[in-house]
Amino acid sequence: MKIDVCYADLITDKPIFEDASKLRGYIGSIFREFTELHNHVLDKGYVYSYPKVQYKIIGGKAKIIGINEAAETVRKISSKIDKLSLGRSDYAVLAATVTQKKIEFGWSPKMRRYRFLSPWLALNNANSAIYSDLISAQDHKGAKELVNRILCGNILSMSKSLNYTVFKPIEAHTLLNEKVTKYKGVQMRAFLGEFRVNYFIPAFFGLGKGVSVGNGTIIDNVPIHREQRREAQD
Repeated sequence: MKIDVCYADLITDKPIFEDASKLRGYIGSIFREFTELHNHVLDKGYVYSYPKVQYKIIGGKAKIIGINEAAETVRKISSKIDKLSLGRSDYAVLAATVTQKKIEFGWSPKMRRYRFLSPWLALNNANSAIYSDLISAQDHKGAKELVNRILCGNILSMSKSLNYTVFKPIEAHTLLNEKVTKYKGVQMRAFLGEFRVNYFIPAFFGLGKGVSVGNGTIIDNVPIHREQRREAQD
């Protein structure tokens, strides 16, 4: 199916060094009337679902993504942002480049290649312990199969929130490296690298934890080297 996506790139007077959580906090505070920008609903607290608005800092540049009903919201607010106050730093917004279009989303008959631009926070409390046990036992194949299943689960959860029913099996193959990162002040195991999956995922969408603040951001069409292809298929 096609989903409506708006990409708003904010051009600032200097590179941004703060993380996307500060961008989300600032935008949410100046446009509080749009609950999709911050996911806080009065008397209900935080709304837990796949974020329809996602904030990214990529290469020192700010990007805001709006999905489906939030696409129009992102398009509307982008022209009203003339500065960013992020922590102790202020940035003048010189212009906003906005692109809104319908993009293919869902099951694909062919495998598609993607790469994580930012750490993928795949593990929760339960599967983190299982993963650690597999690594300790040097069962790297089992650990990789677990990660592949988690990736498929992330895609299924995203699809459910976007009202898409997955009608055929999802198959994923990963070629990832571990790294340690911090999320909400806590050190966590994360992954960077490439993966293949029979699914259309729009560029710059996020997977896993912390999607609204730029974690697990992906881009597509990254070739896997021939010598790595067999490993990715294991």
